Amino acid sequence: MPNLENLRKQAKLILRWHRDRYYPVAAQIRSGLSRFSRMTDPEILSCSFKLGDAQELVARQHGFESWQALKTGLSAMPDYSVANSPKAVITAAEPELFVADIKASCDFFTDKLGFAIAFTYGEPPFYAQVTRDAARLNLKCVDEPVIDPVLRDREELLSAALTVATATEIKQLFLEFQETGVTFFQTLRREPWGARNFIVKDPDGNLLLFAGPAE
Repeated sequence: MPNLENLRKQAKLILRWHRDRYYPVAAQIRSGLSRFSRMTDPEILSCSFKLGDAQELVARQHGFESWQALKTGLSAMPDYSVANSPKAVITAAEPELFVADIKASCDFFTDKLGFAIAFTYGEPPFYAQVTRDAARLNLKCVDEPVIDPVLRDREELLSAALTVATATEIKQLFLEFQETGVTFFQTLRREPWGARNFIVKDPDGNLLLFAGPAE
């Protein structure tokens, strides 16, 4: 569970980024607050943005409608006193995939894998994030392959691993991707350690493992 003091610091950091015209924060603001959704990066960074706006953004990023709702929701949770300790809490991990073309990669993830674009950055874009449910993947444009493709395929070097909760869901996901015509590096199979998984290869050769329980 998030720590309220850390969330306050996040809001202040977002506010400082906005004041410093740090362009990546504009994409966060646009995707998190609907009143900014039709603005360009320069427009967002030029308009008024206060601590209350930053707090609202943090609240919405954590599933609450407002900062007050976030505070009320956190305080009502049984283990809040434990989570409210000064110990840092890592809330997420976001794999970074290296791609040759941001638009083409975004099209693949949205059209083939059912993701949504959280943001793109740059003109033309050289960085982006795509999301599906709780999964977030960052895409970074590079001029040439970072990993030898022969080595990657031979050693099955994964770029990301994504999981579902049940055996039914992993089968559903495989059939969904099969229907959209993705390239499978490995089709759905049961592993000796009790998992059922498959591997998708994206247009840049990145290997994406999708896994769930076998039973």
